[in-house]
Amino acid sequence: MSTVGIVMLVHTALDRAEQVARHWVAGGCPVVLHVDKKVPKSTYSAFKAAFAGEPMVRFSRRHRCEWGTWGIVAASQSASEMMLAQYPDVRHVYLASGSCLPLRPVADLVDYLAARPRTDFIESATTADVPWIVGGLDVERFTLRFPFSWKTQRFLFDKYVNLQRRLGIKRRVPDGLVPHMGSQWWCLTRQTLSAILEDPERERYDRYFRKVWIPDESYYQTLVRLYSSNIESRSLTLSKFDFQGKPHNFYDDHLQLLRRSDCFVARKIWPHAERLYSTFLGDNPDAMKGTEPNPGKIDRIFAKAVERRTRGRPGLYMQSRMPANGSENGVTCNPYSMFQGFSELFENFEDWLTQATGAKVHGHLFSPDAVEFADRQTLINGALCDSTSLRDYNPKAFLTNLIWNTRGERQCFQFGPQDNQAINWLVARDPNAQVSVISGAWAVPLFRSNKNFSELRREAARLQQIEAKHIEVLRSRHVKARVRIWTMAEFVESPMEPIQTILDEFGAQTQRHLNTAPTMVDLAGFGQFLQNLKNQGMHPYLMGDFPAEQGPLNMPKPSRKPYLVR
Repeated sequence: MSTVGIVMLVHTALDRAEQVARHWVAGGCPVVLHVDKKVPKSTYSAFKAAFAGEPMVRFSRRHRCEWGTWGIVAASQSASEMMLAQYPDVRHVYLASGSCLPLRPVADLVDYLAARPRTDFIESATTADVPWIVGGLDVERFTLRFPFSWKTQRFLFDKYVNLQRRLGIKRRVPDGLVPHMGSQWWCLTRQTLSAILEDPERERYDRYFRKVWIPDESYYQTLVRLYSSNIESRSLTLSKFDFQGKPHNFYDDHLQLLRRSDCFVARKIWPHAERLYSTFLGDNPDAMKGTEPNPGKIDRIFAKAVERRTRGRPGLYMQSRMPANGSENGVTCNPYSMFQGFSELFENFEDWLTQATGAKVHGHLFSPDAVEFADRQTLINGALCDSTSLRDYNPKAFLTNLIWNTRGERQCFQFGPQDNQAINWLVARDPNAQVSVISGAWAVPLFRSNKNFSELRREAARLQQIEAKHIEVLRSRHVKARVRIWTMAEFVESPMEPIQTILDEFGAQTQRHLNTAPTMVDLAGFGQFLQNLKNQGMHPYLMGDFPAEQGPLNMPKPSRKPYLVR
């Protein structure tokens, strides 16, 4: 008979538990099964009858087990006492659950423990040293009382905890004990385990731990420090937890991952993972005998999975992970540019910018009348269509989808006060955004239109008010975008320098000197138009100090008269 005994705590998927128990027995290990008292008596009787006549399988006294309560510890105590009493040759007792699966031949585990006859394998660390505590209770789980179940009596649980805090009630830890915590899945020597179960002070210790929160993670972990002469503070069972403290489930597609861990046992295995059960419970001649368990080899994968689940990918939004405002992992996934006032001031600006940069240059994506995709397409990457109704249903999602669907290609689009303003703050706080604004340029289309002046004045006042609010957003201290704002007057005076500055930020492919600027629209009479707005009671201040009489652009300077020096 093997020197390793297996204690199994079973509460569900009894068919899989039977399969695993028979695997342990086939490897020569005696098994003591504890079946949760919540399992119906008829189901329990049928399960027990399946092992009739099997001398290496025993059933311990049943307890009602519930997460975070004393029942799990009581179950392991009863099963361990039976193991020590019924199988005197056992030198190590290995605690497992019905969802645990041996990953290596049983003989590997037996030989490994036989080479370490005095070593106890149990994760045991003080509360100050463990990083995995989830739920807001660390030291308090040892100093407060927890008579109510966290899962089924949450209201009473929280109320009683708050009452104890308000009244300043604190329990005293029994003399000689220093609370420790760790994984509930341990492997202890007969000497250490019997010392814990036969301790004269056990009744006092049990009475204390009955009201500790999640005692199965602290009872043996604390008491082992009193009796063990050699503790390996680690579990031989591969058990991974997510950011909420819930165990990861292993499925069929984790087969190679589990093999790489070189661990003896893994939990928690999905009951329907047929491939895992058939692979690891079958003959495995290729097993690496004598290999040291190394769960750290796959820690990076789990860390990446947790990060992906909690933070997602930069700029990706989906139904299963819609972060709160400001908590997303990157507003967008790729750099892009917003141009405000350029298509109004320059003729065919979109075509010129496309040729100058090679970027995808759209028109006014958020125009109230149309979604002006580049080349006036109606459908682009990711089945994003030009429907204004769908865009306006969620303008922020429209923009983030556009950037995500076209990642790897820089997107540029035109914007103005006449467009949907719902994206202002999203763009302003996005480090990927490059925002270039010529304030007041929205007045050029009004100037060139053929509308009644009273109508133009009302529209100018409305657009100026909208753009002023947008500029206020862009100048906020919360802005993370790269923002440049010019008044129309200062931009028109010297357009080459700001355009070169903008293009320099596009990347190496545009790092060249700009010889020609895009063609500017004819602004003859624009200064007088602004003066007329002032005369009608509207103050167009966003354009800057624009002269009332604007001469033709690039007008040659008059020749100076010769003069004679005597």
